[in-house]
Amino acid sequence: MANARLRPDDPIGDAEALIAEGRAADAAAQLRTRLEENRGGLLLRLTLQKALAASGDVDAALQSARETAQLYPDAAPAALGLAHALQTCGHLPAAIAEFQRALRFDPENVQARIGLGSAWLDAGEAERAIEAWHGIEEMGGAVPETSIADARRALREPRCDPRYVRQLFDQFAGDYDSRMLGQLHYRAPAILREFAEFLGLAAGAPHSILDLGCGTGLMGAALGDWALRLDGVDLSPAMAAKARARGIYDEIVTADICSWLAEQERNYDLVVAADTLVYLGDLTPVFASVAARLAPGGHFLFTVEAMDGDGFALGPKRRWQHSQSFLRVQAAAAGLNVAGFMDCSPRDEGGVAVRGYAVALAPA
Repeated sequence: MANARLRPDDPIGDAEALIAEGRAADAAAQLRTRLEENRGGLLLRLTLQKALAASGDVDAALQSARETAQLYPDAAPAALGLAHALQTCGHLPAAIAEFQRALRFDPENVQARIGLGSAWLDAGEAERAIEAWHGIEEMGGAVPETSIADARRALREPRCDPRYVRQLFDQFAGDYDSRMLGQLHYRAPAILREFAEFLGLAAGAPHSILDLGCGTGLMGAALGDWALRLDGVDLSPAMAAKARARGIYDEIVTADICSWLAEQERNYDLVVAADTLVYLGDLTPVFASVAARLAPGGHFLFTVEAMDGDGFALGPKRRWQHSQSFLRVQAAAAGLNVAGFMDCSPRDEGGVAVRGYAVALAPA
């Protein structure tokens, strides 16, 4: 009688089959058992990370990826696995660094190059995404057409990519106040309060106030004593959390201000935007939406960075600059009168005062 053939031991193949069947958690459990028995190397650990991610346990997948990268510090697949896990969890700066590390180990790694571009795009850096994908076809890779279209569309938009703004301020939230007030001499909130006082708005307090791009709440703190109701909206979750911690806002929403304004029904006596519109080039949507939300006798006060001539342009620090003529034309198009317009410097940059405008608009 012939000897029965024993089935080859193939834990990775078995795990892949379980993942394909929708049993990723079972696959992860089996792979963990192998590792506890010291029976597994790099490929098994990478498969475990895949199983954990497929089961929806992204935190465990990230922890597994970190352990693998520590055990195999010079292996491109380990760096690539960690990069994907970090990107999934939204840790984009760290993910980008790991994709770049994988490419230092293996410059021709197609998946690392595709992933790097994808992470740059998630961070709102469309130009860098396209740069990372350059020549990928010659390397035998293919970037999803939807990703390429997304990047090209972002480059055409007359505003900063919301993903870029969110990532930028999430990174800076921890020391934003000390950085802005101490290093950049940020004075937009004080300027807008003094401007409002000059226009006589203090006499009408208390107001229902909306703080657009509220950040950590510096503008809200400057006007808090005038507020009957104080609401804020900001794109960065980390910045919004800092503002909530001040305990001065009635409501703070984490959202894109243009999208959020278009859906609102509450009216406000005073809408303020301190150093916020510098991330928007074309102000048509926000002016129209604010005009619809101003109560009778209400005002919209904001600061922008100034430019000569006409129109608007993206400055060297990726902040939009606006001309006086453009602001006046856009205000009129939205049915708003210019109640006040003055030169100011909302902050410093490189030790030099940034030239700007403080503007007050009111319903026509």
